[in-house]
Amino acid sequence: MKTILRKVDPQQPDAAIIAEGAEILKRGGLVAFPTETVYGLGGNGLDSEACKGIYLAKGRPSDNPLILHISQISELRPIVREVPAAAQKLIDAFWPGPLTMIFPKADIVPDSVTGGLDTVAVRFPSHPVAMALIRASGLPIAAPSANASGKPSPTRASHVAFDLDGKIDMILDGGAAEWGLESTIVDVSVTPPMILRPGAITKEMMEPFVGEVTVDPAILQKPKEGLRPKAPGMKYTHYSPRAEVYLVRGEGVQAKINALTAQEKAAGKKVGVLATEESKDSYEADIVLSVGSRENLEEVGANLFKVLRKFDFLEADTVYAEVFPLEGEGLAIMNRLQKSAGYRFIEAKGEEK
Repeated sequence: MKTILRKVDPQQPDAAIIAEGAEILKRGGLVAFPTETVYGLGGNGLDSEACKGIYLAKGRPSDNPLILHISQISELRPIVREVPAAAQKLIDAFWPGPLTMIFPKADIVPDSVTGGLDTVAVRFPSHPVAMALIRASGLPIAAPSANASGKPSPTRASHVAFDLDGKIDMILDGGAAEWGLESTIVDVSVTPPMILRPGAITKEMMEPFVGEVTVDPAILQKPKEGLRPKAPGMKYTHYSPRAEVYLVRGEGVQAKINALTAQEKAAGKKVGVLATEESKDSYEADIVLSVGSRENLEEVGANLFKVLRKFDFLEADTVYAEVFPLEGEGLAIMNRLQKSAGYRFIEAKGEEK
């Protein structure tokens, strides 16, 4: 398969290019497109075969649910059984935007979208290209992140092409994604609502509208054997470059990373460090990449996947990463970093966990 690449203005996408992508979706093909979070890999969310094609192109396990994307509120009712009161409040506050909600699903939604669950994840993205493509197709678009399964999510069209060129029909290149981390996922089919994946819309932002919001403990824990994931990314190793990634925490992080770096370099390994602007000049590794300032966690989130992919490009064998606070967007950053590292921590003054 030859993958078509089309550049589009992210604010005023060309109608003819959008129509070309929409026709591909209508006939069961796959189109990668930008959203405000990351690039998505879209297929007809009501077509079981198109959804199976998404899993195949990504190499994604079929029990890992997909998210249905809509372009206006009226498109929600046909694909869900009910809209709880808390969900309506979150819709009014945060849609369109980087928030996915899990609802009881309507019968029209195929099991290939939900991983066989009786709930469905739905999002109304705010990116003009995404909204135009959904609207032109007249379909709810099933779209996970447009990367090979397990790899860092793509924040640029070049990342999509690196993973999926020749496996999908089209890539719409709308430039860099703004947020750089996938949407927050909150389950509104339960009371109180529960965050299953942290993102730009935080617990602290939601609670003024709906009261208590809980956080699934699995967000910062290694998934238990036999877990049936209710939301994308809950069960499987994810966001991982080819290098072995370790998270280093505690007092004396910089000294510990430099000591580990010396050991790895003596063994002939090419070592990378995921650092911040405040610490990047303190390291002695072969590759030191900054994700931004600790004073700006939105910047860190926006840069995280790009930096993880760059370690691949620069052929790092081992990557040591600093850790971040668990408040606000820091929770989303640490969720992704822990999955990237396979939950491997090294204590700066202790043994590997």
